[in-house]
Amino acid sequence: MSYGIAVNAVAHADAVRAAGARVVVFPELSLTGYEFDAPAVAVDDPRLGPIVDACAQSGTLALVGAPVDDPDGRSYIAVLAIDGAGATVVYRKVHVHSSEAGRFSPGPDVPAVVEVDGWRLGLAVCRDTGIPGHAAALAAEGMDVYAAGILDHRRDAAVPPERARRIAGEHGVWVAFAGFAGSTGEGFDEALGRSGIWAPDGRVLAQAGPEVGGIARAALNRGGAVRTAEGPASGGADAGPA
Repeated sequence: MSYGIAVNAVAHADAVRAAGARVVVFPELSLTGYEFDAPAVAVDDPRLGPIVDACAQSGTLALVGAPVDDPDGRSYIAVLAIDGAGATVVYRKVHVHSSEAGRFSPGPDVPAVVEVDGWRLGLAVCRDTGIPGHAAALAAEGMDVYAAGILDHRRDAAVPPERARRIAGEHGVWVAFAGFAGSTGEGFDEALGRSGIWAPDGRVLAQAGPEVGGIARAALNRGGAVRTAEGPASGGADAGPA
């Protein structure tokens, strides 16, 4: 995706409807693409309307990646929580990469947890997943699921699964990674994709491929997790707490 926000919002809405899940996780900066000159997105931007409508129709909470600004003009790589009532900023990436620092500031180093139907989802973005203390702080807040939007090169295909297994094993939680697929800016002409969902014991429950447009999907329950579907390609991951 590139930063045609209106077009990308429609694609997000289509993904929400296709997923049929209570929670849908999208990749890092999914709404604009990984473009450092992309405009910030306001929570009341009318272009988010298709996603709001899709979430209202399906009862979904969508965790969408977007750049946002604060009142002082600082920019962040953020997660928007979008449901039928609208959008809110629920997390700002803490561990920004040095290449991002020219545009984006680190967010507040405070654990961000969203509760959905009694399940506590700990939020992260990409590089956060490689910082052990980040997941540990969320675990201390009682998270059940570690949910992250990520972006990796295809050459780094081993990195997300290793991180997911480590987080799952150390903290006894489910892990959902939504991997950006296809081509985007800042040198990511071959993004990894391969969204996935891992069980607390490290097993892969669902994983998509490297192509654009697929979904990894699993239904979670307190006694374990059951794979329910696996998409052929990767543009997002969704987890449906049950």
